[in-house]
Amino acid sequence: MSETIQADICVIGAGAGGLSVAAGASQMGARVVLFEKGAMGGDCLNVGCVPSKALLAAGHAAHSAPHAARYGVDVDVKAVDWARVRDHVQGVIAEIAPMDSVERYTGFGVRVVQAEARFAGPRTVEGGGLRVEAKFVVIATGSTPAVPPIPGLDGVPFLTNETVFDLEERPRRLLILGGGPIGCELAQAHARLGCEVVLVEAKSLLGNEDAEASEVVRLSLRRDGVEIHEGAAAVHAGPSGEAGVELLLSGEAGETVLKGSHLLVAVGRRVGFEGLDLGRAGIETDERGRLKLDRRLRTTNRRVFAVGDAAGGAQFTHLAGFHAGIVIRNALFRLPAESDPVLPRVTYTSPELASVGADEAALRERGEAFEVLRWPFAENDRAIAERDVAGFTKLYVSPKGRILGAVVVGTGAGEIVSLYTLAIAKKLKVADIAGLVVPYPTRAEVAKRAAGSWYVPKLFSARTRRIVRFLMRFA
Repeated sequence: MSETIQADICVIGAGAGGLSVAAGASQMGARVVLFEKGAMGGDCLNVGCVPSKALLAAGHAAHSAPHAARYGVDVDVKAVDWARVRDHVQGVIAEIAPMDSVERYTGFGVRVVQAEARFAGPRTVEGGGLRVEAKFVVIATGSTPAVPPIPGLDGVPFLTNETVFDLEERPRRLLILGGGPIGCELAQAHARLGCEVVLVEAKSLLGNEDAEASEVVRLSLRRDGVEIHEGAAAVHAGPSGEAGVELLLSGEAGETVLKGSHLLVAVGRRVGFEGLDLGRAGIETDERGRLKLDRRLRTTNRRVFAVGDAAGGAQFTHLAGFHAGIVIRNALFRLPAESDPVLPRVTYTSPELASVGADEAALRERGEAFEVLRWPFAENDRAIAERDVAGFTKLYVSPKGRILGAVVVGTGAGEIVSLYTLAIAKKLKVADIAGLVVPYPTRAEVAKRAAGSWYVPKLFSARTRRIVRFLMRFA
């Protein structure tokens, strides 16, 4: 017989968004119940952000050693020990896991139920022999890897981000389907760890990013040995040899057959709500199966919110954390907070590619007047000292000097973009960044230099020279 309890907030899903809601609400005095049918920490900790960055770190280390000669240092490199690389990745997960553990959240006062949950009414959730009657419910169920309907794909073994980090042996030849951030990051990591890697993208590599910035990443991947096929769609998959896989591509250049030892599918993620019984809670979805939400992240049942991937927008951990704050303000404090963030995004290849705000294509499509300001890392002293000058920054600026959007491609881009995010969120102008005192030598100087270039035509004009010559007559 089910136990029935009362709660202020019931959270379904212990990923980044759900954990943030649960921790924040419980520490503010709310009675919170948290359901999770899988591993605490969700995809980000267990099969996403954390293991991918750990694998990238191993790849960067393997890549750095043979390139140390440019600094006058000769390093002997032994073969990559895949078992130890895998232990490193799993060790990083294990080190962070206590932060997302049942014990920690129980310590916050959250009742954690490790079971699948479903709605039994507008504000009632059941699971694991527990019936929770809550004032508010938060759907934080995340997403799962999307699998494209390629004929024959269901007949071959393939990897996703949920399984690729568990490989006990290094892939000999890894075929990667999908040239977005996940595909590019894992392609580079595996290539630098000694795998043959083939990257397939039906359109263009990192097609949602600035084309010039994407080209910098594309060149880096090719230098690392990644074989790239763009504008070619996979039209059939099948077995090849002993435990191998074969892909048939079709594009403008005709048909191409690729063979590999492993296939990784990285074409994006899908959001689904199977098993939640949304109808019993009066929650509606649209024609694409996404939740119908208002700007306060409320579903058609105004007592039920959605956060993170479940909210149907961009799929970023930092957005899920932002969503949690919106829900807490609405549910606990009755504040009509709305979700309209200035959202940065980063692809963690080497070099990194980061962007925020409007991009050039969107500005042109809207017919907005803007100017492009730029500065290359090739003219940054820190980058020169580190022999790592690939990339640049670009700012899109309104006629009145307001920053509308920004792109950074280069080492440390993910750190630098935070400055631009603040500037756009606070509606700052180029003068605010140009006037900053930035530590020297740092890569962040490219932001100050790019902003400062806004004033170059006026500062060094013939008119300015005349004024200076006139004033110096009376000095």
